[in-house]
Amino acid sequence: MKRIAIMTGGGDCPGLNAAIRAVVRVATNGFGYEVVGIQDGFEGLIENRSVPLAANNVRGILRVGGTILGSSNRTNPFRYNGPRGEHPETDASEEAFKNVSDLGIEALVVLGGDGTLLLAGQFADRYDIPMVGIPKTIDNDVRGSDYAIGFDTAVATVTDAVDKLHTTAESHHRVLFIETMGRTAGWIALYAGVAGGADVVLIPERAYNLDGIVNAIDARSSNGHRFTIAVVAEGVAAPSGGAVYKAKAGENHNWKLGGICQSLADVLDKRLDQEVRALVLGHLQRGGSPTPFDRALATQLGAKAVQTIADGGQNVVVGIQGLSVRTTPLREVTLGPRLVEDDHPMITAARQMGMYLG
Repeated sequence: MKRIAIMTGGGDCPGLNAAIRAVVRVATNGFGYEVVGIQDGFEGLIENRSVPLAANNVRGILRVGGTILGSSNRTNPFRYNGPRGEHPETDASEEAFKNVSDLGIEALVVLGGDGTLLLAGQFADRYDIPMVGIPKTIDNDVRGSDYAIGFDTAVATVTDAVDKLHTTAESHHRVLFIETMGRTAGWIALYAGVAGGADVVLIPERAYNLDGIVNAIDARSSNGHRFTIAVVAEGVAAPSGGAVYKAKAGENHNWKLGGICQSLADVLDKRLDQEVRALVLGHLQRGGSPTPFDRALATQLGAKAVQTIADGGQNVVVGIQGLSVRTTPLREVTLGPRLVEDDHPMITAARQMGMYLG
């Protein structure tokens, strides 16, 4: 009987449990495989923490956010310094592979964003273990899939917040800047901005200027609209230039973005007659029950991951491309995040709707 393992790495997001459920049920019911759950991502692989997973272990988790396996978004098996960073860095990948071998694991399914999948590819290359990645990130920036697990739920959460903030902005004639997650990709801000009827949407992929924002707000005032909603991705450059960080501990890719909206509000408050406020939605975007779309997406990708293993596929990412579920070489993740292209249909639609996009 074949034994496969599954683990979740990086930040949590809604839909992870749906994917775990799909992998377990398809593997056990469809192929007679045994499934092992690795706890806390690569940390659990190094520390040898795992649990057996059968159909009864995943019952009722389809609608539950987060991950029953736990996750770690700062563990690099090639530069490991302990669960709490208490040890000097060392290459612990060999220990991780020994644990894989001792458990009798013949293939590994990894749910992760670009960082986790990059490490998964490096691990697979070094130790020649079949690896299948499933893209999950609210940032939606993993290559090989039009949509990543968690993105749709995050957009729904942000859209709901924008809907609620419309009434207070209109009542008090304010300009509200709403900051979303996304790092260097503007997918959340763009989709939620359009869905929520924002007037200004700023994303890292497009430059903006303060005069353009002021002109857009003044034009609304001239037309009798005494409030403005702006949705801004956290990776957008500040008026002074460069991204805004709230913490710079560790390596560059681990620096915590945050504060761009306050920077914009401080500058624009001096140029506008209306009161300007800034709001950071933060980790609220990661939580909650997955939307039906994310549940269906996670189920499709989980099933495809197991089928790929059964077909002998390895070192690939399974993703949704158009209306099809396809595989892409895992090495393509190393090419960098999937960013919003300037000719994306949503950019075109937003511009035609009269939104200021830079």
